[in-house]
Amino acid sequence: MAKGDKFASWEALLENTTEGVDYRVTVQRASGSAIAIIAPHGGGIESLTLELARLIAGSDHNFYAFEGIRKTNNWDLHITSHHFKEERAIALLKTCDQVVAIHGLGGPAKSLQVGGSDGTLGKAIHDVLVAAKFDSKIEITGAYAGVEPLNICNRGRMGQGVQLELRAGLRDLLKKDNIALTAFVEAIRSVL
Repeated sequence: MAKGDKFASWEALLENTTEGVDYRVTVQRASGSAIAIIAPHGGGIESLTLELARLIAGSDHNFYAFEGIRKTNNWDLHITSHHFKEERAIALLKTCDQVVAIHGLGGPAKSLQVGGSDGTLGKAIHDVLVAAKFDSKIEITGAYAGVEPLNICNRGRMGQGVQLELRAGLRDLLKKDNIALTAFVEAIRSVL
């Protein structure tokens, strides 16, 4: 069990929660797309991650979200990414070559960390975000590197994906500043 996770496994979460009461799952398939944009900790779990994933996916890429919908204590629904095994997510990702997972980190910095096993796509996303004046850092080691083979971002057909960890300060900025939000979304979409 990861530090801070209430449930040690996906199975434990399912045994102790109810879909439609505690959480909601959304899957939108885009015809002809081999790209998935996902928010495995959406809704009340990690704020703005679902909305960002939906905007980045648009209507031309696949979209998946696991969304905490409780009135309180949504963080209890957080499952560390390499333990995340929701069956509809796995089914979608098996049909995709590229996966980008949107996550949230605490802290006031207006920055993000780019991880995951797809170093080529990760660097391309990092580069366009830096060019758009966002504070981005490539993360290749540590707790948020996203390189574990079972990490949900690495469960696509190619076995590699990208994990974007946005600090709370950046998510707050994007909530308040529509110009920054549009620039962020369009930068990422430009390399997909």
